[in-house]
Amino acid sequence: MRISVSMYSLNKIVRKEKWSVIDFIEYANRISLDGVELLDIYWDDKEKNIKEVKAALQRFNFPVSAYDVTNNFAKPSYNDWAKEVAKIEDGIRVAHQLGTNIVRVFCGDLHDELTYEEGQERIVKGLQQAAVAAKSAQIYLAIENHGLLAGKSEQIKEIIAKVNSPYVKSTFDTGNFLLVHEDPLEAFEKLKKEIVHVHFKDFRLKTENETLKGFHSIKGIEFIGTVPGDGQVDLAYLVNGLKDIDYNGWLSIEYEGHDDPKSSNEEAVRRLRNLIK
Repeated sequence: MRISVSMYSLNKIVRKEKWSVIDFIEYANRISLDGVELLDIYWDDKEKNIKEVKAALQRFNFPVSAYDVTNNFAKPSYNDWAKEVAKIEDGIRVAHQLGTNIVRVFCGDLHDELTYEEGQERIVKGLQQAAVAAKSAQIYLAIENHGLLAGKSEQIKEIIAKVNSPYVKSTFDTGNFLLVHEDPLEAFEKLKKEIVHVHFKDFRLKTENETLKGFHSIKGIEFIGTVPGDGQVDLAYLVNGLKDIDYNGWLSIEYEGHDDPKSSNEEAVRRLRNLIK
């Protein structure tokens, strides 16, 4: 197993210091990561940036663990839905250029005009269409557990089964299950055969007198992002579970807390390296 950090894990620094993707890659090299996870939201001039990033990756001998697409299939109109499918198809093209075989995808979230059944139908159809391009490129579309339509392990399993493509699998986000009040360890046991990519994330419960802004669960309970290992997720159990199934993919840190992102990510890397020994 190899360790990467998602560029989103440094989002506060990226925005404040106006980092480019290359700035992030240089940071990753300084802290001796095995690779980097890149996202579609950070391009300035995409085609120009991709060429520059490929050169930087080659210079530092860095692989890309995954390329993340921020799509949403739960759109009210067909035209809007079709644009989201096209976004993933373009993500497959970019991932191929960057040399990764993982495209992290979202499903979308419920809104007032859409029922759960309608939302799931659009997700399944969108992934089935995008899976044609994924198969051609030999790239996995890895669904992150996120939101009301695909936040729980059973929802992910159901979507994967309905799409029925060997190129649609799971990005197992260790922290997000807490936001839908599912035990991440139980979720792992249900999804472990589908995992092709892992986000290491952790949350703790917000205390009564805290003023920090957190993430609200589906029951309205607020969680605060932490360095993995400081929250409610039993990371050692999950790492051992991944070893047991001979998982040889990427473990990608995604920090969403309020402390300094650099020191927090560096501590997360140290902890994860100790766990995978």
